Amino acid sequence: MQEFGDFANIDIDKLLKTADGQFAQMEELQKTMADLVGRAQDEDGLVVVEYSAEGLHELELHPKAMRLSSGELAEMIKEVVREAAADLQKQVSEAMGEVFGEEDNPMKFINDPEAALDQVRSAEASYNRTFEDVMGELDRIRRRLDL
Repeated sequence: MQEFGDFANIDIDKLLKTADGQFAQMEELQKTMADLVGRAQDEDGLVVVEYSAEGLHELELHPKAMRLSSGELAEMIKEVVREAAADLQKQVSEAMGEVFGEEDNPMKFINDPEAALDQVRSAEASYNRTFEDVMGELDRIRRRLDL
């Protein structure tokens, strides 16, 4: 009879307790993420933006902003919105870093898609090795049973 290796020694209670803790952390993360708001303003305070998960949350224009040309105002608004979105992204990354740890923080892949692809390729290679091992074992069983 073949042994189950380390699988036979798994502490199920510890595994379930760890999973429960992770689910609780994820629930807390979801609540935290819903409350996050990125904020930014231009250096003169003419345009103030709040950006949330739903998108542009608040846009305040100081009356002096109306003295700018429409093109200047549009560019200023776009830049401040980008800065507020970046602020939100930074907050999300920090919140996820607290839950997952900095090493396993999935937000690190946003600016480095090649690293994400490397992780996918590694997982694919592992899957392929496991699949080949299982199929080889099934083939040995088939031959042994003369099927």
